[in-house]
Amino acid sequence: MNEVDLSGAVWRTSSRSSGNGACVEVAFVSDVTAVRDTKDRDGGTLAASPAAWTSFIQTVALQK
Repeated sequence: MNEVDLSGAVWRTSSRSSGNGACVEVAFVSDVTAVRDTKDRDGGTLAASPAAWTSFIQTVALQK
């Protein structure tokens, strides 16, 4: 698997976050969407292709 350079990533927290750190952050870089745990920013990052990220978001939205 290829490494993604996240050094210049601009991370965003959900506007629905309650501010208690129990959330994820998302960054859009190098043709991937990167996701990390707000409480453990150095603990690892998940990177997904734009198509996979869109599919994930659509699936989550259907679960509401």
